[in-house]
Amino acid sequence: MNALKWIAVLAVGGLVSACSVAPSDITAPDAERVTAKQSASNVAPQQTGEIATASALVVAPNYRINAIAVEVPAELEVSERNSYYPGADIVWREDPIGDRHAQVRAIVEAGMRRGAQDIRGDIPVNLEVEVERFHALTEKARYTIGGVHAITFKMQLRDPASGQLVQEPKRVFADLDAFGGVQAIRAENQGITQKVRITGHLAEVLKREMNLPEGHKNASLGLIQVLNKF
Repeated sequence: MNALKWIAVLAVGGLVSACSVAPSDITAPDAERVTAKQSASNVAPQQTGEIATASALVVAPNYRINAIAVEVPAELEVSERNSYYPGADIVWREDPIGDRHAQVRAIVEAGMRRGAQDIRGDIPVNLEVEVERFHALTEKARYTIGGVHAITFKMQLRDPASGQLVQEPKRVFADLDAFGGVQAIRAENQGITQKVRITGHLAEVLKREMNLPEGHKNASLGLIQVLNKF
């Protein structure tokens, strides 16, 4: 691990320590607590109703995907180093050595097409996806410690007729825990390869983005996930 990552580790540790004091440990003076209680009791029922009504208006999107275009920019850096954590935008080893950009594009497109099958809204849209990071595991990490499949992409939806955006572009973090060691070998023996898991995961991510008001929520996978952001 290089110096930058050690600094990141120490920084994460410092943030955890700094945030370890719970808000309940900070006690306000009695007068302030009484004032706060009185202020809360003075909220009119009408205001509360308006807030509740506004919350109720948040509904799931009503789209269906008409076409899918996936781009993996040529400037994304590829690494073939067999180290635990090669610094690069694209790390992919399950296909033979070749055009890694094309291989990643095929995986992402397969995941998006699978997810699109379960998105059945009324409004047709074209989905555009630009991959920003696709960091799977090297052989060394795959058969020892495992890690995180760190995947980031930008997505946007366009009206098929006008070509206009129907919502603002969104960056999606779609990280997935990566099997390692014996767990990885057992999964492969059952046909559950990295490609199988990532494709299925991307399908689920897209369904959450398109079907849920809040979209997909990235998993919390610990320190390795944090280091993947550097």
